[in-house]
Amino acid sequence: MRTSATLSGRSRKWGRSGKLIVLNDLRDGEKRFNELKRSTGASSYTLSRVLDDLKEQGFVENRKELESPVASYYTLTEKGNDLCPVFDALDNWGADWLE
Repeated sequence: MRTSATLSGRSRKWGRSGKLIVLNDLRDGEKRFNELKRSTGASSYTLSRVLDDLKEQGFVENRKELESPVASYYTLTEKGNDLCPVFDALDNWGADWLE
């Protein structure tokens, strides 16, 4: 079973990467900004910066719901989804070597 906390803990051992943590968290499907903030533990500023970078690089897309309350939803693009096998491999490697 994969979780952002699992990847987050593992990634700390070989270097921090907020982008990887966010991408891993979005593998489960579309999430609101505040859901990502809670699950990743990132500050609003850091998460906004990471999401902007990932959008610019074509890994995530977002949609805004303008009804009250206003919400931003994020999901992986086709390019982002192509990374899922890499995350599976990292999860397996981490389970074998880091726990």
